[in-house]
Amino acid sequence: MGRSLAVLAVTAALAAVAAVAGCTAQPADGQGGGAEHRPPVHIEVPHTPSDGATQGATPAPKPSAAVLWARGDSGRQVRELQARLRQLAWLFDGPTGTYDDLTENAVKGFQGKRGLPRTGEVDSVTWQRLLKMTHEPGTWELYLMGGQPAAAPDPRCMTGRVLCISKTTRTLRWMIGGRTVSTMAVRFGTQYTPTREGVFHIYWKSRHHVSTIYHSPMPYAMFFSGGQAVHYSYDFAARGYAGGSHGCVNVRDEAAIAALFSQVRTGDKVVVSW
Repeated sequence: MGRSLAVLAVTAALAAVAAVAGCTAQPADGQGGGAEHRPPVHIEVPHTPSDGATQGATPAPKPSAAVLWARGDSGRQVRELQARLRQLAWLFDGPTGTYDDLTENAVKGFQGKRGLPRTGEVDSVTWQRLLKMTHEPGTWELYLMGGQPAAAPDPRCMTGRVLCISKTTRTLRWMIGGRTVSTMAVRFGTQYTPTREGVFHIYWKSRHHVSTIYHSPMPYAMFFSGGQAVHYSYDFAARGYAGGSHGCVNVRDEAAIAALFSQVRTGDKVVVSW
């Protein structure tokens, strides 16, 4: 009995020494052989940024501001937008209520000056910035700077075929038998080359006319008083009411003047009034 206890004690002591030396047990599949020393496995723990985002991951895109108005839109709010852009001299065209190319370019200019993306569209950020820099436009700014609905027809326009032109509202009505067929925005001569007022008649039409005095193109020209004519103006289309003519009635909408040119006849009446 004493010898057996001694053997057991020695065996236990050897097992303890083996554990301290780092020996491992035999593989679970029963294969023999001495214990294999394996280096410790180093696990790379990724650094976690303080904001909780995973390192290397693409940050989530910030939500974009909602677009309120863009090219092609129309209405009372677009008219207010144009009036406010006029207050800051980004737009010289009278409020028309239609978000056209001139309005888009004005918005781009305003956005670029303020460090905003030059989209040409009015989003909520652009609109709030514009509101802070302008005052609420009154009726005069909204409707009496040009581009507003045509004025009530002059009584002289109520019979026959007439180009009824109002300097007050800067509009042209094409009327037949007292009924308005179409309207369009127009501009006139300057202080030193004013557009004549009165009742006239179309005496000559020239589709591809070029001025013999100023050597500038006058497409779709319809002459009514000497060298003064109703015609399409590239300058009006580009600069709006910032410029003026040498006495002619300029139209900025090429499609509208093309349609008008095809309908107007020599001898049709022209009424230019305030």
